[in-house]
Amino acid sequence: MDVLVLSRAEVERLLDLRALLDALRGALCALTEGTIAAPARNELALSEDESFLLGMPGRRTTGGPVAVKLVTVVEQNLGRGLPSHLATITVHDATTGACRAFLDGTYVTAVRTAATAAVACDALARPDARTLAIVGAGVQGEQHLRTFPLVRAFEDVRIASLHRADAERLAAADPRARAVASAEEAIRGADVVALATHSATPVLDPAWLAPGTHVSSVGYRPPDGELPRALLADARLFVETREAFAPTPVGCAELAGLDPATATEVGEVLLGRRPGRASRAETTTYKAMGHVAEDLAATELVLAAAARDGAGTTVAL
Repeated sequence: MDVLVLSRAEVERLLDLRALLDALRGALCALTEGTIAAPARNELALSEDESFLLGMPGRRTTGGPVAVKLVTVVEQNLGRGLPSHLATITVHDATTGACRAFLDGTYVTAVRTAATAAVACDALARPDARTLAIVGAGVQGEQHLRTFPLVRAFEDVRIASLHRADAERLAAADPRARAVASAEEAIRGADVVALATHSATPVLDPAWLAPGTHVSSVGYRPPDGELPRALLADARLFVETREAFAPTPVGCAELAGLDPATATEVGEVLLGRRPGRASRAETTTYKAMGHVAEDLAATELVLAAAARDGAGTTVAL
């Protein structure tokens, strides 16, 4: 059995961001249309406190390969110089079950999370949004700085982090960006707020938000998460899928106990089935759970590009 192996460097080179945005729009629509077959992700506790491994298999019911992502979440890795999320993706033929490819999933996870949030921002933020606040200057902060400017012409990007040096490092990557002293300073007056932290407690006060703000949250850390419940009561809520209301690790800590009927799937907006932003003054909130449909969309792009370029190494198993 021949298996194509793709390193992180190869995956980064092969995955075009604008193509990824388009593919993720399709993935969100597929989730809403019910053409993604994927069981609820399962969790295996690891030896470190609060550390776990998630198994995330999925495929399209309309055809194509099966993708299986294994991702570990180890918050202590941040002190080791490693990402908190490490992942691999295997790709199988849906007919024979044979393994066809094995690739880095750490970059895929990072970029697809931010890019899916950017797709939601494109669907929900005001068209004239020009000021972006990014709270968090780690892996997700970096990917948000790459992807969000692809969907809006931001002129001012404010970055806040627990450690000012991290915010300054990230801000140096983009001439539009600047580090600020606090989350409040970043958020007040911003048109779009992107929360990308490891916080287990809310990092935003709804009183800081201007009318018409779009808030995006991709952080995943129980028990309470980075997004305040008070905001969910006042803002229109949008999710990838209503599975986000399931208990963790399937769903989001911030949504526990809430009624899934209160949310709109982003795919419903993209398909024209339900409205997105209703007015300039409305506050919209996107809460990400992460779904294998997004990994599958990114993986399909990588494999297609690898086939065109002859990239990767074929290993006989």
